[in-house]
Amino acid sequence: MSNSLPGQSRQSRRRQQPLPPPLRIVFGLALLVLFGTLVLMLPFVGSQRPLHWNEALFTATSALSVTGLSVIVPATDLTLLGQIMLLLLIQLGGVGFMVAAVVLLRLIGRRISLVDRLALSDSLGLLSPAAIVKLTSRVLMTVLLFEILGALLLYLNWRNDPRLTEGQAVFYAIFHAVSAFCNAGFDLFSGMSQFPGGIPRDSISIAILGTLIFLGGLGIPVLGDFFIYWRTRRFSLHTRITMRVVLFLILLGSVGFTLAEIRPGATLAEEPWPRQMMLGLFQSISARTAGMAGVADFAAISNASQLLLIILMFIGCAPASMGGGITTGTFAALTISLWSYSRGYSYVRIGGRTLAVGTTRKAAAVLTISLIVVLLAIWLILMTHDSPIGPVAFEVVSAFATSGLSLGMTSQLNLFGQLLICLTMFWGRLGALTIIVAIARPQSRPETVQYPEEQILIG
Repeated sequence: MSNSLPGQSRQSRRRQQPLPPPLRIVFGLALLVLFGTLVLMLPFVGSQRPLHWNEALFTATSALSVTGLSVIVPATDLTLLGQIMLLLLIQLGGVGFMVAAVVLLRLIGRRISLVDRLALSDSLGLLSPAAIVKLTSRVLMTVLLFEILGALLLYLNWRNDPRLTEGQAVFYAIFHAVSAFCNAGFDLFSGMSQFPGGIPRDSISIAILGTLIFLGGLGIPVLGDFFIYWRTRRFSLHTRITMRVVLFLILLGSVGFTLAEIRPGATLAEEPWPRQMMLGLFQSISARTAGMAGVADFAAISNASQLLLIILMFIGCAPASMGGGITTGTFAALTISLWSYSRGYSYVRIGGRTLAVGTTRKAAAVLTISLIVVLLAIWLILMTHDSPIGPVAFEVVSAFATSGLSLGMTSQLNLFGQLLICLTMFWGRLGALTIIVAIARPQSRPETVQYPEEQILIG
């Protein structure tokens, strides 16, 4: 007969329960940030001196959240080995912690548990964990295929550039292909005297980088639909909505940015009109997540362009993609709900389908929480920095959306501001719902009491 008390038995069972999937993702990314910080603090990583802990922490967080904001200049402050470490952190952040963990477990012959499959499904933003391990291998192969192809094309374009050695052309092509497809925004050209304007902006480089950014921002489900279209001859509702929203945002951003920057004295005023259109298109694609500047003097863009880019960054990329923001899925769900409400429909309708009530509620929750996080971060930085609200809002939204575009505010942040931006990037990479579900108290019992319904005034 056991002498253990019922309370002790419940406590032991609670201790033996595995961590819930959202909490695994949060802890996994936090451990990776800690590991990346320690690696970047090694003596042989910094070119002039070892990185300070806050510099290493900020860089590791930015790389693993595939953001691109930086308090250092990777081209000059990191050795070649340090740049390789940065590249690996970007790649790990792009494919995701859970994808890397599952691949590692498969390589050592370990079985993937149900909890790991659920966590992986959450990290990829998928609705069902069915065949998740097979999908993981396809995801990894797809990422590597696009990155290898992009690196090859960039190398062929840059190998004849007299400002680059053969070895630099190879490494830079690999680094920027990974950075572009993972929507990270880090580059090794800024800070080099040979490239005073940053990344090369010739038409071929812009086309290759823009294509990689675009593909990386579509999301795993959309790319998967494209790969099996020859067999199914149809796209899912998610893919159809995502493509419409993405193309709309790209067109809106391209036209808006070009119109704002071709005015006399603006950044694109001296460019011929084909270049104006191409750079406007590239900036619209890059703004929502990648953070690569389409103009050399990016800090000189107009206030109208800044506001437009803040909107694009806040919306961000597709769910289960390399980017951040509230995602095009949230934006689409709220827009479709508004349209259905204005038409007098009882349910949210789109494409011959009815959206689940839970989808609209999640979208509203993501928008509300995201606005609270962004506004709180802006207020805290304004309280601790003597800076105008425009650059601060731009920096915070860029960090939240894991975009990486900056008006130069990053280098002016004090220690508190750097830590706050780190937390914002961390939050932006995981997503509002993941963190809220991870820290929320689990429902221990069903609701047995239902209160009377009453309305409040709205509008």
